[in-house]
Amino acid sequence: MAVDFTPSNVTLSEQPDGTIPNDYNTLIMGDIIENSRVMQLGVFEQMDSQEEEFQYFANGIGAYWVDEGEKIQTTKPTMLQVTMKAKKLGVILVASREYLKYQMPDFFEKMRPKIAEAFYKKFDEAVILGEDNPFVQSIEGSIATTGKIVEGDINYENILELEDVLFADDVDPNAFISKTQNSTALRQTSITSNGVVQSMYDRPTNTIDGMPTVNLQSSLFPKGRLYAGDFDTLRYGIPFNISYRVSEDAQLSTVTNADGSPVNLYEQELIAIRATMDVGMMIVKDEAFAKIEPAPAV
Repeated sequence: MAVDFTPSNVTLSEQPDGTIPNDYNTLIMGDIIENSRVMQLGVFEQMDSQEEEFQYFANGIGAYWVDEGEKIQTTKPTMLQVTMKAKKLGVILVASREYLKYQMPDFFEKMRPKIAEAFYKKFDEAVILGEDNPFVQSIEGSIATTGKIVEGDINYENILELEDVLFADDVDPNAFISKTQNSTALRQTSITSNGVVQSMYDRPTNTIDGMPTVNLQSSLFPKGRLYAGDFDTLRYGIPFNISYRVSEDAQLSTVTNADGSPVNLYEQELIAIRATMDVGMMIVKDEAFAKIEPAPAV
């Protein structure tokens, strides 16, 4: 009697490569989207190929006051045609050879949080900080281009100045990116006027000046830095499902043993799963982002 070749009754050794089955791909993608700061704040664009064109409203439609019987003026919105390109992001995870006996649902349930965490951390560091970045743009890169930097400590006055830097280009910020190590400074961002304390930061809701704040936990993100911007100008897309391949005999150059020697899967009875995903990103307006940066040491 033939056995259906479905993920629920196939072991990893029987299907060592391919596309992660839809159910598990959806769960992993859900973890990535839920935890990625870029995907939390940015705008999703549908991508069905490696490159996708879409239209962006640079300027909207205006309204006019009219007298009785007067002809109503019309305006044409400024539309920009932009192209978003996806880049391939990969991760290699090492596991015991016994994992080959796992059925695919059990295997991907075990690996799901590790795969998701590796992807969203790498993506966020590239898009926000410009670190190891395959894209032509990043938030840090946009700020370097426009020079929208407020030097100094995170305090009440500098946050207002940070917002003013954006307002100068008719940008209405809608969120901040910080890190947990800035919490003490944020809690102290207040002034007293006529005996009334006005706080810039609300800890229970994690908002700054009424706008949501997300924390990026990365050792590459320096303490004292605070980003603000209109994240509707940041777009991302995911054109394909996650693919994977399992190896039993590779020697890994980027993963080492405790003594510094490269991991040899064959000699050490290990396996490695290489997972890859394609993700696109673009920023349609560099002027939409600014940051507070600690003043350089004298």
